[in-house]
Amino acid sequence: MAELTITAQNFEAEVLQSPLPVLLDFWATWCPPCRALGPIVAEVAEELEGSIRVGKVNIDEEPALAARFGIASIPTLLVFKNGTIAGQSIGLQGKQQIIDLLAL
Repeated sequence: MAELTITAQNFEAEVLQSPLPVLLDFWATWCPPCRALGPIVAEVAEELEGSIRVGKVNIDEEPALAARFGIASIPTLLVFKNGTIAGQSIGLQGKQQIIDLLAL
């Protein structure tokens, strides 16, 4: 499954109402650590397909979503389970760290 592009318009349906845990990657095109994290997040999405959903939030295109969750540094990963935040990490993470974050 491809990563979802999350916007203010689809956030509630794709994230808050998701029956599966959702990993959200807050990123920006100008952020080198974000670009380094992108392929790792994609790999996690592919490996865990069917058990999680993965969404990406471009903070330049969706500043209201970034503000809603107090995103001050990127990349930031948030894990949502049953519509609430169940985990968070800031900065470049390895694949196992992301998988461990999802296991919360």
